[in-house]
Amino acid sequence: MSLIAVGTMAFDAIETPFGKVNQIVGGSAIYVAYAASNFVKPIQQVSIVGFDFPKEEMDSLTKRGVQLDGVEVVPDKKSFFWSGRYHMDMNTRDTLVTDLNVLADFNPVLPESYRDAEFVMLGNLHPVTQKNVIEQMKVRPKLIAMDTMNFWMESAMPELEEVLKMVDVLMINDSEARQLSGQFSLVKAAKTIMNMGPKYLIIKKGEHGALLFHEDKVFFAPALPLEDVFDPTGAGDTFAGGFMGHIARTKDISFENMKTAIIVGSAMASFCVEKFGPERLKEITAEDIHTRIEQFVNLVNFDIELV
Repeated sequence: MSLIAVGTMAFDAIETPFGKVNQIVGGSAIYVAYAASNFVKPIQQVSIVGFDFPKEEMDSLTKRGVQLDGVEVVPDKKSFFWSGRYHMDMNTRDTLVTDLNVLADFNPVLPESYRDAEFVMLGNLHPVTQKNVIEQMKVRPKLIAMDTMNFWMESAMPELEEVLKMVDVLMINDSEARQLSGQFSLVKAAKTIMNMGPKYLIIKKGEHGALLFHEDKVFFAPALPLEDVFDPTGAGDTFAGGFMGHIARTKDISFENMKTAIIVGSAMASFCVEKFGPERLKEITAEDIHTRIEQFVNLVNFDIELV
């Protein structure tokens, strides 16, 4: 039931209207691993870090069933660093600093033990890197999901179009869906994007939930109204980790099971935003997750009688 998680392991500096941290561990692969490891083991991590990445963080991941054989450690360079400031609505942010450091040399080589994994989550990286990972698999995985962003749509569209033909699930936000498709209506956007390759499309709408599209089917999952939102930085990657963790645990890639996976992913993302970085994800228990998923079910569960 192994799940490959490909992405960044980094340092973030984050400022929101509710606080500030000058350096905290982050990166897409970190959030995916912390979320998915609640449901499936091992998580086979693929990333790159510098000499400055803390050993205690590596140990914390290992204790959770995350294999680090695919994480390259560069002894003479620093880890990837990102700094951002969020606006009051917490949906918009300004990037202040992006230091690629080791990420500029990231050319992932999958360990032999990873190459028959059934499930793959490709974090937001250059499409060439994402394609490179897929091509190293011995057999085609049962499900390949990927994330991308507007930067790659603007700078590497031909390469992005290639990798879209190779994946099963694409996860993007609503503005990215509109940009990729050239359509304003998200329903029309979904049809256009699925014609580009992915069988399933997840459009994330932040505090307004997420949409799942497959053929002519649509499912909507709300976001849980939260009293405290401190840091939305890793919410999308945490969502992806919860989603893929559930799919890998159940080995069921039907549309019906993906509905459940969307709820699981949304529940995990709702934990992530409650503290800076992945700190909240390190604290939660199986009971916490069960209770939070029940809250989601109760949020949308109602009886109606049509007269």
